[in-house]
Amino acid sequence: MCANPLWYHRGRPRVAGIRSQMPNIQQQKKRVRTAAEERVENLRYSSTVKTITKRLAQAVEDGDKKRIAAEHEELQRWIDKAASRGAMHRNAAARKKAQAARLVAGR
Repeated sequence: MCANPLWYHRGRPRVAGIRSQMPNIQQQKKRVRTAAEERVENLRYSSTVKTITKRLAQAVEDGDKKRIAAEHEELQRWIDKAASRGAMHRNAAARKKAQAARLVAGR
């Protein structure tokens, strides 16, 4: 197992199979490395959006209006960040924001 977390994808180690050999060209090695870094960063955005969505749902269930407003604002900010950097498709971002608005409205 590799100690570098960038070579892991959702808890499984990335191993080179028959079809996915490690490149021997320097630029392609760098491309593999940067793609792994970007993948981890994108997973961080999507995971954070899911976590804040769960916190918003819990706040709605508890009925705390201040917490609902704070969580909803934070969720919208994170969704916009994820969509602007390409970690989330803009239509998916719009859908998640609409779902959050419906959740806050109580439907």
